[in-house]
This record gives sequence, C-alpha cells and structure tokens, in this order.
Amino acid sequence: GVDRAHDDRVVDAVDLDDHRSQVVGRLSGGQRSRASLAVALLGAITHQAMSVLAPVRQAAGGGFVTRFRAVQGAGYAAAICVLWIVTFIFGAWIYTKYRMYVRIPIEAQGYWKTLGVFDLKEHVAVLGLFLLPIYWYLWKNVRTAEYDSPRRWLTVLMAAMAWYLFLVGHFLNNVRGFGS
Repeated sequence: GVDRAHDDRVVDAVDLDDHRSQVVGRLSGGQRSRASLAVALLGAITHQAMSVLAPVRQAAGGGFVTRFRAVQGAGYAAAICVLWIVTFIFGAWIYTKYRMYVRIPIEAQGYWKTLGVFDLKEHVAVLGLFLLPIYWYLWKNVRTAEYDSPRRWLTVLMAAMAWYLFLVGHFLNNVRGFGS
C-alpha cells in the first residue's frame, strides 16, 4: 500500500478536496437509478439463462429452483433489450464523473490492474450492445428449432456479461473510496 500522505498529495493534485470525505455508500440519484436498472437486468437475464440452460421438463409444482427455471424466456427478451440500452445510457452519463473523480486518482495511485478491469468492462458493455439485435432476433423467432442452440448460448453469454459488468462496477465503486 501507500501512505496517507501520498493519498493526500493525489487528492490535492487532482483538485478533489470537496470529495475527500465522500462516503462510498452514498450514491448519487443517477447512480442509484443505474443500480436499480442493473439489478432488474440481472434478474431478468439470469431467469432467462436458467430457463434455457436447465428447462423444466414437467409442469408439476416443484420447489424454488424449479419455479425459477420454469419462466418463459421469450417473455423477457424485450425487457432485457430495453434494460440493457437504458442501463448503458445511464452508465455513459455517469462515465464523465468517473473520468474526473475516480479514474484520475486511481491512475495517480498506479492501480493499473483496476483500470484494466474497468477498460474491459467498457468493451464488454459495448459488445453486449452490439449483440442485442442478434439476441432480439433469436428470441423473436423462439419457435424456430434451428435457433435453439445459438439462442441458448448467446443468452448465457449475455447473462455472463451482465454479471461481469455489475460486479466490476460494484467493485470499482468501492475502490473509489480509497484514501477517504
């Protein structure tokens, strides 16, 4: 680690004295909205991924896991597309604050792996955005049997991407609080 004096020099160098005592757990309204959208996206895409990975073969009652897997995946496709796009837009809006108040001090501290993980997060979000039309098409044609395998694996990929984006975003929100 680095000493507190180094943290103070970095905060002074990037003119963030006003944010020195900001608590990490206090999100702005835009951040709170984005987190809510991200959780909704995670819930929807996780349900859908489970429905294609482990479909329920019989409609009998069953427990929590069976009911979790028994959702009609096609019903989630439109919501997932909208949630991905809106979450992406909110993220782009918040990104300017990240560039000013978070990235500069992290660069100054030399947390290169943390920055690399975030840069990968940016690329994953854009790739997901570009995959949405294919995803939508595959789910729109849910009755076409030849699309079953591509639909399954694209859905699983999109779910993995959504989880990666959420966890890395959460982690970086916590890193932001270093030195405070």
